[in-house]
Amino acid sequence: MIFQGRAWKFESNIDTDVIIPAKYLNTSDPKELAKHCMEGVDKKFSIKVETNDIIVAKSNFGCGSSREHAPVAIKESGISCIIAYSFARIFYRNAFNIGLPLLESKEAAEKIHTGDEVKVDLLKGEIYNLTQNKKFEAQPIPPFMLDLIKSEGLIGYIRKKLKSRS
Repeated sequence: MIFQGRAWKFESNIDTDVIIPAKYLNTSDPKELAKHCMEGVDKKFSIKVETNDIIVAKSNFGCGSSREHAPVAIKESGISCIIAYSFARIFYRNAFNIGLPLLESKEAAEKIHTGDEVKVDLLKGEIYNLTQNKKFEAQPIPPFMLDLIKSEGLIGYIRKKLKSRS
């Protein structure tokens, strides 16, 4: 599984209220949520982001409430994956549950900048900054979590498992 896109760099402690402000939580429509993705730090993010782009952040990305709206808004906006020093644990789990891959790499998160062209090989756990011609290693994603991504999330994974049993 390889993703390639432009990087969007954010600082530490990007919380779920910044990712999708609470005033938009009255909908669960992914397309509507995507219109307001990252609005708390960049009001025009949703119109600038392109399919397959990659978010890069420092530590504790996705802290705050446990709302699933946050990773849904990010994924629906076109983001293919997120690279950070670290993630809030509930955000980490919610992201994988909807099939949004997350990679932990302190070095990549430090050295990648907004606008850099980035390529990610999930199976190898490698991150390439094509703009700077640099390669970084990420924490490996366990096979079960890779299966969740391939299945577009937990629901798809369960459907596939049930189908294989019948």
